Amino acid sequence: MKEIELKVKGEIKRLTNQTFKFDERVRDGWFSAVYFLKTRDIVNKYHKDNIVTMQFFQKNHAVLCGTDEAIALIKTFADNPDELEIYSLKDGDQISPFETVLTIMGRYQDFGYLEGVIDGILSRRTSVATNVYNVVKAASVSGKQKQVIFMGDRDDHYTTQAGDGYAAFIGGATAQATHAMNEWWGKKGMGTMPHALIQMFNGDLVAATKAYQDTFPEDELVALVDYNNDAITDSLKVARTFGKDLKGVRIDTSRTMIDQYFLRNQHLLGTFDPRGVNAELIFALRKALDDEGFNHVKIVVSGGFNESRILEFEERGVPVDLYGVGSNLLKINIGFTGDNVLINGKHAAKAGRRYRPNPRLEKVD
Repeated sequence: MKEIELKVKGEIKRLTNQTFKFDERVRDGWFSAVYFLKTRDIVNKYHKDNIVTMQFFQKNHAVLCGTDEAIALIKTFADNPDELEIYSLKDGDQISPFETVLTIMGRYQDFGYLEGVIDGILSRRTSVATNVYNVVKAASVSGKQKQVIFMGDRDDHYTTQAGDGYAAFIGGATAQATHAMNEWWGKKGMGTMPHALIQMFNGDLVAATKAYQDTFPEDELVALVDYNNDAITDSLKVARTFGKDLKGVRIDTSRTMIDQYFLRNQHLLGTFDPRGVNAELIFALRKALDDEGFNHVKIVVSGGFNESRILEFEERGVPVDLYGVGSNLLKINIGFTGDNVLINGKHAAKAGRRYRPNPRLEKVD
């Protein structure tokens, strides 16, 4: 049983290294800035009995993520971890600028070299969780929550997928593109067909969709309809062929292309940008499907969508049922800072920093 299931059941409070599977070289300081390693040696020589309090914060309104991972890191690699006193918020908590999210109290040489690694964990996880949260929130503006699928597999190094997928889950994305993205929270990746499949059938979308249906009959049938740059024509072709079996169509038109629908109906042009997946194309597609009785076919859009673009679609009531979002969810725009603010219980922070107690923090067992 995955740890996330035990956590949901209340049998454990936080995920551990059983989930995160840290690189053992963390213990050797391989991923720590060298000046932290040197400081550890100096403190151990001159001030080994001092007790410091280190606190972590950032400067935005955000959705916190990475606390379980950071605590597991400390428990795994700190010297004498049971002698440390740790207080923390939880993954998924809404946080404010400069709010303390984590404090660690103990001998500096026992854990100080992990400061930068902890900052990095909290920064990446919180950035992704917050980006996803904002996109999911935007996808509800029309009054109905639209599903967001996390499609960031091609936008970053593959080794980031498990952690990014967990952060996306904390942010509210309930569907993700790869199995790795789902590893920490216990689901499987989802997806239908890429352009490559249609290419293998010489651009014949109906043949490719039939092959998909025959091979994966248990899947919901969703056809990718922009391969020939004629999304409405191809959507109607697959809808007429597969009827009730067709659950959806996905449009992923490049922002450098104009769908043939507008080339055939140039009288519509002149008041909007006709490139890529645009609102007018989706309105026209929905009408074309509905006019032939295919009201059940959902519309999935992808390709360059972000919070502002989704918000624009939702405010206009564009009939999208699901948004696929990738690179825009992986922008690292939230940075955490760890500061030593107390020594032996007394203020000892650098100028401009101070101990900021937070009554929301919970003691970590």
